[in-house]
Amino acid sequence: MSTVAVTPDVDATYRRHLGAGRARLAAALGGQVEIAAHGAVVIDARQDVYLDCGGYGAFLLGHSHPRVVAAVQEQAARRALATRLFLDPVHAGAARALVGVAPPGLDRVYFATSGADAMEAALKLARLHGKHRLIGVHGGFHGKTLGALSASGNPTFRDPFVPLLPGVVHVPFGDAGALERALGQAGEAACVVIEPIQAEGGVRLPATGYLAAAADACRAHGALLVLDEIATGVGRVGAWWACEQEAVVPDLLLAGKALGGGVVPVGAVLATADAFAPLDRDPFIHSATFAAAPLVMAGVRAALEALVEEEVPSRAAQLGVRLLAGLRAELAHLLEAGLVRAVRGRGLLLGVEFAAPAMAGEFEYELVARRVIPNHCLNHHSVVRFTPPACLGDDELRWLLDAVADAGAAVLARNARRSR
Repeated sequence: MSTVAVTPDVDATYRRHLGAGRARLAAALGGQVEIAAHGAVVIDARQDVYLDCGGYGAFLLGHSHPRVVAAVQEQAARRALATRLFLDPVHAGAARALVGVAPPGLDRVYFATSGADAMEAALKLARLHGKHRLIGVHGGFHGKTLGALSASGNPTFRDPFVPLLPGVVHVPFGDAGALERALGQAGEAACVVIEPIQAEGGVRLPATGYLAAAADACRAHGALLVLDEIATGVGRVGAWWACEQEAVVPDLLLAGKALGGGVVPVGAVLATADAFAPLDRDPFIHSATFAAAPLVMAGVRAALEALVEEEVPSRAAQLGVRLLAGLRAELAHLLEAGLVRAVRGRGLLLGVEFAAPAMAGEFEYELVARRVIPNHCLNHHSVVRFTPPACLGDDELRWLLDAVADAGAAVLARNARRSR
């Protein structure tokens, strides 16, 4: 592999132009500068190789998937952006591909520039249907634009920007009764926004039946149901969509992250015909210059084709069972000692909850020292999250579990020293 020249002042440039806080975080982990990636690994400027189990869930297909890269390169040479006046066959092809793997009845698509943009589109559609009472969930995360923050359930990110959208309430995640009571007050003016599994919220899984009960309550009260599957959709949790595991079809379904195949940034709203009707009437009521760019749409279509042909949802389910069992086995001593409270997840979305945020930070540091990249959880600082790619092989699985065992042992030893 050829090396890539890296200027020696990357850290200084970050501190001066891109944000000192980001530079301090990177320095705390070792100051690595990533320059290349393929499959399940990332290479830094020192040519050290890391197993990528992070990336906030974007790399379900791994890095630089050949099919997606080839499609993007070919499209870039032909026509990267669109005039937005004429019809675009690449846009149409990506829409057909996405609808082809969507739950039945969700046959309309808006392609967004990001997950937050998709949430903004969903909130606007809700408003256009008269749904001005927004019900979110504590611990939920939907992006950092002002509308998305209104739906999100973390005061740390919300409070600096109040007032946000009016008429917003939040209910406990997994509590169908609390949602029913909120709907009873809001009635037909309600829009409910839920993640089937909270990713940034700490890989929290509700009890079986919660999602179905939420959908039933929305129907009973005439409310609009938005399911945010930006982190869980297109195969990450062992099915194409987490909502399918309870046979729930929402009015609006949000996708993103893995939808770009680890190559292009994209978000999407899948909708029923009724929910999408305002965009049928006026396609400019929510739009963006670079949304559905041919370059991105080529990547999306190739990613979906690869996800289908490689049977990624079923592989994610199988790998997830092995990985969840392996994590629990390797962290058994910490579970027994009460330093780890839970190891949970579904498919290739897994989390380790520590007794305190500081322990989670120590665990992340130890993982990086052993060349494994994890994710922290923005809405639950005690949880370390793993979102590995479905291309993980047996050797890489062993690499991950060995690193987890060693990192866990280091945290255990450090805690023992503190307790003396």
